[in-house]
Amino acid sequence: MGVARHPFMNILIINLHYPPDTGATALIIRDLAEVMAQRHQVTVLAGRPSYEPKERHPYYLSRRQQQGNVTVVRVGTTARHRKRMIGRLSNYLSYMLLAQLRALTLRPKPDVIIAMTDPPLAVVLGAVTSLLRRRPLVYNIRDLHPDMAVASGVVKAGMFTALWERLHRWAMKRARRIVVLGEDMKERITGKGIPGERLAVVRDGADPSATPASLDHPTVRTIRGDFPFVVVHAGNLGFAGTWDALLEAAQLLEPEGVGLTFIGEGAMRASLEEKARGRPNVKFLPYFPAEEVPYVMAAGDLQTVTLRPGLEGLVVPSKLYPILMAGRPVLAVAPEASNLARMVREHQCGLVVEQPSAQQVAEAILWAKVHPQELAEMARRSKQAGKLYDRQALALEFVRAIEDTAASPRGKPVGKVSAPGSTSSPRAAENGSPQAAETGAPRAGKNRSP
Repeated sequence: MGVARHPFMNILIINLHYPPDTGATALIIRDLAEVMAQRHQVTVLAGRPSYEPKERHPYYLSRRQQQGNVTVVRVGTTARHRKRMIGRLSNYLSYMLLAQLRALTLRPKPDVIIAMTDPPLAVVLGAVTSLLRRRPLVYNIRDLHPDMAVASGVVKAGMFTALWERLHRWAMKRARRIVVLGEDMKERITGKGIPGERLAVVRDGADPSATPASLDHPTVRTIRGDFPFVVVHAGNLGFAGTWDALLEAAQLLEPEGVGLTFIGEGAMRASLEEKARGRPNVKFLPYFPAEEVPYVMAAGDLQTVTLRPGLEGLVVPSKLYPILMAGRPVLAVAPEASNLARMVREHQCGLVVEQPSAQQVAEAILWAKVHPQELAEMARRSKQAGKLYDRQALALEFVRAIEDTAASPRGKPVGKVSAPGSTSSPRAAENGSPQAAETGAPRAGKNRSP
């Protein structure tokens, strides 16, 4: 990783979940913390494991443990099952109270505080700590709340969400640097009155992966079944996806020999399985072990990522990056303004359906099925684009953003952070990243179809 360019620092990361929690946020933070710990002292302030953890902890008020080079301080939150909202709220509220008290007494005193979005008001905890301990705050937005909670129907707009928004804006104004996952999210934040120079786009990325030499593997056969063409969705089945459009498109395509396989869990899985009951070309599978993920990624002729209209900039699907790393063509069912659609257009690595229309989704899939050469070229460009999104390299960019922020006095501009893969990024040009252009592939959206 090279020699640090900035003085050694004590970094405090505030987030409820950390391994042995298995949620995506916990794993992403672990990766970031481990990279930071190669250059600085890193402490993660977490709660008791509750996100489908690999191990459970007995109750304690506070516990300090070492995980590699990272110090993990845990507070005695409730650890109820998060699939029930009452359990999730209990975990959130107990964390906010106990973690706030612990953050104000931690030793050594942090040089910089990083707040994530789990729980959604963790940044308020970070802002209070920043104010009282007189240390700079960096806010890493994973999901933009309360906007996302309202747009996805989890909560209704009202007095509670208005207060939530006021607290959120106050905390954002306290942050010296705000790190977001895509340009669409950056646009949402600047729309709230936050100066653009205080925002940085640093994407999640993925670990490099090699395409299996042979697809004659039980995992591939399980996913594909007997269908000659298969669309795969691998990841969380939550509130942000356009699931009905996929299910209805699969029904339209059953006579064409197209299969649709969902791999993963999530809040919407049970209802989706009920809707798909009796449809022979739709199947649901659990997550596969990590060593079989390369076969999961290679099994589909198309790997799909979806985002409901209205959620662009509120959530940035991270599952796109392992698809690119694996060199698979992408079916993006997402608004044109979303980071997801922009990246697929820019890299020419798949198809974009702008509206969650079953007919348009079906037409896009059918086009891909009957154009194997074009699909293979999309796969090649996907693999090329994946080189821009190495998780370790992007984690180092995040660390540099933290270092620059800590070194900059409050009120002074902080250094710019590039957005790998964007048309303005030098790295994109150096790596030969294709620019957005018409290639003969369909543009599916309003009044358009393949």
